Amino acid sequence: MKIKHILFSTLLILAATMAHALDIQPYTAATLAAAQKADKPVALHFHADWCPTCRAQTAVLQELKAEKGLDLTVLVVNYDTEKALKRRFKVNAQSTLVVLKGQKEVARLVGDTSSSGIRNALKSAL
Repeated sequence: MKIKHILFSTLLILAATMAHALDIQPYTAATLAAAQKADKPVALHFHADWCPTCRAQTAVLQELKAEKGLDLTVLVVNYDTEKALKRRFKVNAQSTLVVLKGQKEVARLVGDTSSSGIRNALKSAL
């Protein structure tokens, strides 16, 4: 009985932690539209597989997933194929991170691979 109680408590803590964590997923127009319609924080990471700066940013984003309080979604946008989205957000370089709170852009980074820079940009939407 005691083991069941410990397991249940652990699951509750894990669920609470995951509920307020950075979520990284591939970009879809539907996901972006839903986040903007609900006035939720979302970031667009314009990423190219061939870009070393993009890979460094991805590593930082993966590290930030463990941080509490970063309750937002990062949508990874294929820089090479999502031309209309690049025009819409006036993105001229891969390794661009556009942070939105609903429809409003609240931060933009280009080429920044620092944990503090990326963290601060993401937090600006919360």
